Amino acid sequence: MPHAFSRTDRINAELRRELGVLVHELVRDHALPQASVSDVEVTRDLEVATVWVTALQPERSAEVVKALKEAAKDLRRELAHSMRMRRVPELRFKYDDSVDKGERIDALLRNDGLQSEDR
Repeated sequence: MPHAFSRTDRINAELRRELGVLVHELVRDHALPQASVSDVEVTRDLEVATVWVTALQPERSAEVVKALKEAAKDLRRELAHSMRMRRVPELRFKYDDSVDKGERIDALLRNDGLQSEDR
C-alpha cells in the first residue's frame, strides 16, 4: 500500500511551517513589508529547497526576496536546530506572483462587469 504522503511532501510541509515563523520574525525585525511563505518544494535528493514567498506590498517584493536571500544561511542554521533532519537543504527564495496575478484578473473581471452593465 503506497504512503499517502511521500517523504518530500512531509518535509515540504514541515519546512513551510518552520520557515513561515522565521520569515515572519525576519521581516518584523528588519522593518520589511509583511511576507509569508506560500510553498516549499524540496528536490528529491533533499539538497535544495525552493521557498516561494508572497508580500503584502507586491511593489516591494524584490526588497523582501533580496533580504531573504541574504539571510538564507542564517535561516538554514536556525532550521538545523529546530528540525530533526540530518541535513537541512539549501534555501532558495523566489517570489510567488500567483496571488498578484489572481488579484489583477479579479480586478479586470470586475471592471469588465461594470462596463457591460453600463451598456
